[in-house]
Amino acid sequence: MADAEGFVEADNAEAIITRIEHKSRKIETLLKQYKPVEALKTALEGTYAIIGDERCKSAHWIVVHRAIMAIKDVDGMLSSLDPEYYDILMKYLYRGLATGDRPTCDQFLRIHEKLTEKAGHGCILRFLTDTVNTV
Repeated sequence: MADAEGFVEADNAEAIITRIEHKSRKIETLLKQYKPVEALKTALEGTYAIIGDERCKSAHWIVVHRAIMAIKDVDGMLSSLDPEYYDILMKYLYRGLATGDRPTCDQFLRIHEKLTEKAGHGCILRFLTDTVNTV
């Protein structure tokens, strides 16, 4: 029953979609203000609250993808990003690499390389072994 806490009920899914839409507007505002790191932090916040509902995961993926693609200075982003975000970011990097989209893969591989240098191989291993918190 402990695993059931992570899954979103249908009634709650609409509320989560509404929060994701609000988050998307906030991210667009941050990107227009040339604050891509703040946009990425905002995108990564609350990731684990959407486990279980594919609509929520897809909507959240679009928001996170937009924020990641706006990053130009990867080193600067990683130095500004709190370590608590490393594992979450790694999960989204692998999701992006799975798309096969050339621009996405190019950007995500650049970030993957730098993130692995900064955070070590542990965040890759945690991604590979985490069967509950998939994005």
